[in-house]
This record gives sequence, structure tokens and C-alpha cells, in this order.
Amino acid sequence: MSVTQADILAAMSKVMDPELHIDLVKAGMVKDIHVSGDTAKLKIELTTPACPMKGKIQADSEAALKAVPGLKSFDIEWGARVRPAGGGMPAGALLPQVKNIILVGAGKGGVGKSTVSINLATALAQHGAKVGLLDADFYGPSVPLMTGLGDKRPVSPDGKSLNPLEAHGLKVMSIGFLVEADQALIWRGPMLHGALMQLVRDVNWGELDYLVLDLPPGTGDVALTLSQSVRAAGAVLVTTPQDVALADVVRAKQMFDKVHIPVLGIVENMSQFVCPNCSHTTAIFNHGGGRKAAQMFGIPFLGEIPLDLKVRESGDSGVPVVVGAKDSPEAKAFQEVARNIAGRVSAQSIKSVPLPVMQAR
Repeated sequence: MSVTQADILAAMSKVMDPELHIDLVKAGMVKDIHVSGDTAKLKIELTTPACPMKGKIQADSEAALKAVPGLKSFDIEWGARVRPAGGGMPAGALLPQVKNIILVGAGKGGVGKSTVSINLATALAQHGAKVGLLDADFYGPSVPLMTGLGDKRPVSPDGKSLNPLEAHGLKVMSIGFLVEADQALIWRGPMLHGALMQLVRDVNWGELDYLVLDLPPGTGDVALTLSQSVRAAGAVLVTTPQDVALADVVRAKQMFDKVHIPVLGIVENMSQFVCPNCSHTTAIFNHGGGRKAAQMFGIPFLGEIPLDLKVRESGDSGVPVVVGAKDSPEAKAFQEVARNIAGRVSAQSIKSVPLPVMQAR
């Protein structure tokens, strides 16, 4: 019995992406099928290099191909292509070369939003994605210190635009690169809006799969301006477990709902403290509040980050924990959060635009 491309397509159409809830053929993920006698080669193109379900998809794909009558051997090439949520940027949109903008926000300060933003962006870059990080917290820009770029200054190639700085595989921009470290920004709304739009519009970001925007805490001018000015794939809410932080998450969620930006999920930071000497776990700020809030809102719980000295030390040294201690439980927790967020962004792209179906030749 000879094997055909149609047989391979039929087999792969039975394999579902567990995150996207669609089969691989309908999702346009099956590419370049070549059949020769009883052997076959094909490519499976995931929707993100940080796919959280790659292991499951791989196992199911291999099982499906093994069940094809007459097929004795096969070779799967794995790749990834990040697709834009919303089906692409409309004409005249800001950042037309950026496929997906991820807003990282919090209802209050002190919950580790910048730490989550930096490690999220770095983790996505480690998976092979093209990633940028914009520090939009004008009153407390911490990204320069936490990326180790504090004494650097961006260069303008033409007197009109700025080249972003680079660190840990990221393109990075912050107002902190443009003002003295000890200079207080006493700006009102219109000045903030103008400066913020310059950092978005006049920076040479180039082609990016993801641009992570570290928003200021709360629901003030900067957060609203960004939410209304850019076409975001979604927002990530960062909280700590205690009740006072969770109450502010409610307000942040309401803000994103009002400006029609989907909330990708909630990250619980400083979840538990594990003693480095005896490994005893202490819920300093309570525990499980982020998961409860996610259940209350009906949105995904993206993960919990433990409270650990390494995370603080990594921020002070300018080396994200996913780089400086990549095998630590804290780094693995950030990696899991990054994969979950990438999966949620892919789900948004699937919802927003019909994808091509590959036909057998």
C-alpha cells in the first residue's frame, strides 16, 4: 500500500493543539509534506517557540503517524512562527513591525511587576523569539538597573529616532536611559503622553515577535494612554497573595476591560518563601490568592513565583534570574509563566483570524 500526502494530512488532522483547541492542519501548522514510498517527511510549525504544549503535540503527532497504514518511517522537522494577535496591524498603526504587544500591569506598586516583566521577556528570548522590553514606568524606571544597562545611553542614527539598547537577548528602552538617575520627573499628563509616544513611536524596534511593556502601577495616565494607543495582544496582571493587593487587581482588570484589552491571566509573585537552610515553606503574604482571583474573573492563572533571595540579587546585579540561575526553582517558575503567556497570545491569534489549511498536492 502506497502512502500519499492525503494520508499524512488525514492523520495530522486528528492531532489537536491542547492550548488552541484546534487540529494542526486547520491551524496551518503542518508544512512541507514529502512522501517517498513508505517514508514521509514533514514540518510542524508551532505558533510560538515557547509553546507550552510542545511535548504533548510531539507525542500525539508521532502516535498519529505510526498509525498510518503502510508508513514505515517518518521525520518531523520542528519550527515556530509567531503570529500576530488581531490578524496583523492596521494601516497607520503604531509599531507595525511588532507582532504582539504584551502589557504587564498591577493595581498597586511593590508587587514585583518589573521583575516579572524582565524575566518574562528574557525567557521568551531564550526560547528563540525576537523580544523587546519597554519600561513605561516613568516615575520609577527600574529596568536600566535590572538589566545591567544603567550607565548606557541610546544612540540616534539620524537625529530623529533612537536605537534601543540590548541586553540578555532583548532590545530595551526606558526613560531611565534619557534622564539622570537622581532626577525626579515632575510631569503632568500631557508631558507624560508626549514622552511615552516618543518611546513607542520613535524607537527603532525592528521586527519583534513580542514587545513587553512594563506599565506603571495603578490605572493612571500612562497605563490608560498605552492601553488606548497600541494594539495589545493582551495584559498580564501581577499580584501578591494578600487581600490588599488582590483588591487592586480588581481595579486593574476593570480598566483593561473598559479599553477592550483581553487579560491573558494573573501571575502570583512572592508566593511562598522557602528557607534556604531548612527548606521550610512560609506563606509570608498568604498563598493562593492569585489563583482565587483568576477563578473569580474566569481568566487563566499563569503561575506563581516564589519569594527568594536569588530573585532580589538578580535584579540588583542586572542579570535576570532566568539567566544567572537558570536551573533554580525561581527561574523554572518564570519559564513556566512565559510559556503559559505565549500560549495565551497564540490563542488570541487563532481567535482573531482564520488560518490557512494546507492541501495535499
